Amino acid sequence: MAMGTKGTKGSSDPSAMARHSRESGNPAPLAFDSMKSLDPRLRGDDGHPSDPATSTALPRLRFPEFRGTDGWDTYLLEDLEGLGWMELGRGNVISNQDIKNIPGNFPIYSSSVKNNGYMGSYGRFMFDEELISWSIDGGGDFFHRPKHKFSVTNVSGYMRLAASNLNYQFIASQLQSLHSKLKFDYQIKAHPSVVRKLYCLAVPKPAEQKKIADCLTSLDEVIGAQQQKVEALKTYKRGLMQQLFPREGETRPRLRFPEFRDAPEWSGRALGPMTIKVGSGITPRGGDKNYKSKGRPFMRSQNVGWGHLLLEDIAFIDESTHASFDGTEIVESDVLLNITGASIGRSAIADFRIVGGNVNQHVCIIRTKSDELSPLLLNQFLISERGQEQIDSFQAGGNRQGLNFAQIRSLEIPLPPSQKEQQRIADCLSSLDAQIAAESHQLAALKTHKQGLMQQLFPAPEAASA
Repeated sequence: MAMGTKGTKGSSDPSAMARHSRESGNPAPLAFDSMKSLDPRLRGDDGHPSDPATSTALPRLRFPEFRGTDGWDTYLLEDLEGLGWMELGRGNVISNQDIKNIPGNFPIYSSSVKNNGYMGSYGRFMFDEELISWSIDGGGDFFHRPKHKFSVTNVSGYMRLAASNLNYQFIASQLQSLHSKLKFDYQIKAHPSVVRKLYCLAVPKPAEQKKIADCLTSLDEVIGAQQQKVEALKTYKRGLMQQLFPREGETRPRLRFPEFRDAPEWSGRALGPMTIKVGSGITPRGGDKNYKSKGRPFMRSQNVGWGHLLLEDIAFIDESTHASFDGTEIVESDVLLNITGASIGRSAIADFRIVGGNVNQHVCIIRTKSDELSPLLLNQFLISERGQEQIDSFQAGGNRQGLNFAQIRSLEIPLPPSQKEQQRIADCLSSLDAQIAAESHQLAALKTHKQGLMQQLFPAPEAASA
């Protein structure tokens, strides 16, 4: 069935349509009206297809006004394409050189599942309409794109819907729910040819779609507000840290607690002489085959965050393996610093949850002389802008490859003249960390609530019946 735009009349190639959109700045809408006149399945007065549906399904949770009504028809995406209710396509190659040559403010979305897929801004746009996009190279996750001028790259797919029959927010949310249950094969990738046969959607009447979409949109607004609160606290802390530690080459911070304003100047000291231990561990022979479901905590780089521990996927080792790792046992208040890989520079304080455990070779234990250097202050400095600048300075060519123990010992730590001022700064920043953690926990709880609600509002894949 031909779908055309100005300059591409009669073209059925979505890529050609996208290219034309990019060059002209015009969207490439589906010709739904012409298709409806040709396809008898689109002529129903209730706007609900029936021919290609293979089964029906019912959600576990339904709004009162829809209880007792018909089940939801289920369709593969390719069936919805056949009805003309959906079009799948792929974005264009947009290089960094393109962005440099044609600067602008129109967002580009790519394959990353982080930051909502945002890659950068551009002087051209492919679309000025509501769409769904998904990551082809990044695991296939789906994003609802409200109407605005934007582009998607060639490692992203886009989905255009017949809005009179399918609600964008409803379809995007259902796809996200289905995607969260998949174990994605990164070798296959989520090309349109794969996606159209992989996902099966349950489709109620438009009124019920809108009710569910409105509910989830309201919840997204609450989640968004909570996310902004967390980000605002993190931004505030970053700004506060820049003021509580002296700038490079200075001996006084811009902000000092009242009781220390007349105190002597700060001084810079090498970390090494203020430590009892600087060293890392090893990975057990056989790697993760030796990890246990319980036992001694075994800290890896993914368990060290920016100032906090990440223990959701922590591994454990047995007593005999622990005994063979002489000298790598974690003590309370040890500073754990990631020294290799993409997470180099992240640090956190060891607490009761991991005391008695061990670290692998990617995590360094820094044990301070507590009468000279507060471990809490050291941890805050390491993740500060000035601390990260020092860590970056050791990396050849700007690539974060690794830190050796000599480099760690040589780090210059700015210190106030008294332990009391060290502790005052550490307590202030730790209090902020606790507030950020509490708000982050609330954010995670809201996201978990949404996931649970979506599982109730959308039929489970196995709930379909012929």
